[in-house]
Amino acid sequence: MKKPRGAIFTLGCRLNTADTSLLYSRLTDAGYELISPDAVIPGQDVDLIIINSCAITAEAEKKSRRLSRKLRREHPEAEIIFTGCAAEIADGDKKDKSGADFVAANPAKRQMPCLKNAPEAGKSFDLSKDDFFEHNHGIFPFRSRAFIKIQEGCENYCSYCIVPYVRGKERSRDFDEVVADCRAAVQSGYAELVLTGVNTCAYNSGGRKLNDLLAELLKIPGPWRIRLSSTEPHPDNLALLEAMAAGGEKICRFLHLSLQHGSDRILREMNRHYDTAEYAAFVRRARELIPDIHLGTDIIVGFPGENEEDFEESLSFIEKMKFANIHIFTYSPRPGTPAASRKDQVPPEIAKQRYARLKQLADKAKKDFADSQKGKILPVIFEEINQRNMATGWSDNYLPVAMPQGEVELGKIVKIKYCPEQTSSGNGLSPI
Repeated sequence: MKKPRGAIFTLGCRLNTADTSLLYSRLTDAGYELISPDAVIPGQDVDLIIINSCAITAEAEKKSRRLSRKLRREHPEAEIIFTGCAAEIADGDKKDKSGADFVAANPAKRQMPCLKNAPEAGKSFDLSKDDFFEHNHGIFPFRSRAFIKIQEGCENYCSYCIVPYVRGKERSRDFDEVVADCRAAVQSGYAELVLTGVNTCAYNSGGRKLNDLLAELLKIPGPWRIRLSSTEPHPDNLALLEAMAAGGEKICRFLHLSLQHGSDRILREMNRHYDTAEYAAFVRRARELIPDIHLGTDIIVGFPGENEEDFEESLSFIEKMKFANIHIFTYSPRPGTPAASRKDQVPPEIAKQRYARLKQLADKAKKDFADSQKGKILPVIFEEINQRNMATGWSDNYLPVAMPQGEVELGKIVKIKYCPEQTSSGNGLSPI
């Protein structure tokens, strides 16, 4: 008997990617053949399409719904399920907005109608508890890295952010289940595990925190490494740095720590729970303990009430931090958040100008970090072959690297002498 065919389209953050890996496992358990979203084209035979949506910005939400409607038009016979964060904030005419047959809030990812044959479909998922179980291991059929979900929810309630409303309270995945999931991924041959959550630094399963989890994971044998996904400033961050330093090459020299603004006044307006002095102290300590660490961040421009003095102060602080990578977001009002109802919204044309200025700084900072690594020996995992027949991948401190196809094996940790001018062509690069 022919298996039904299912595909998942994933938008947004790494946590969504980890959720998708769990959905792939559940689809497999329910008897589906998995197909890549790249293979879902008009006329393609597909029985089930899941859109794992994003709502971090208004544009992300619109993009998710546009994709759902497009797939509805192109695949009228397929069952379409719209889930993820955009599904959490849909209103009464959900079906009309997304074109989906079924809209599933984030918790329902475990219990969709199409998953009735999956082993956990009848289980109870108690979201009131601080710890949670997925009762499943993720699989990664179309990925070169394994994305492991360890944490869910947020209680920071930043004044601009929709996440606490769509992801719920802070909860951590059961410690032993995370370890088992990571062990399974390593045994399946994945050389890099990306630990994900809304805020991975808030991990706390029965009193065991992220540094404890890292220590336990380091006991798993084999040539593999851990990368932490985006984090928020948190009281336990200094202990995390010590754990990262103790892990050596098993833990990537990488942290993406959201700053959001470089003005203390705006940070207070955002309801962020730190100031720039505390943030700068963390950055200094990170570089002391972990030389050549890649420090990335998120910055919002055009937050309500941001004046020119605030922006200049922010620009100056960001420049001093010498970030390796900066994700810039123009403020996007999210209905239901305190900032959305403020009367002092920044005009779009001013926000656009500030974005452009910050982008210039970000581009320079990115180049400066790459240049600082010239001549250094970096551990790289090459992940795929591009259209120019180059093997491409990433160093542990998140620098792109390319080499001629055939000179390195994909999916393995290889040490190279880094030269930023040659990463696109691969000329002159060779394994150490």
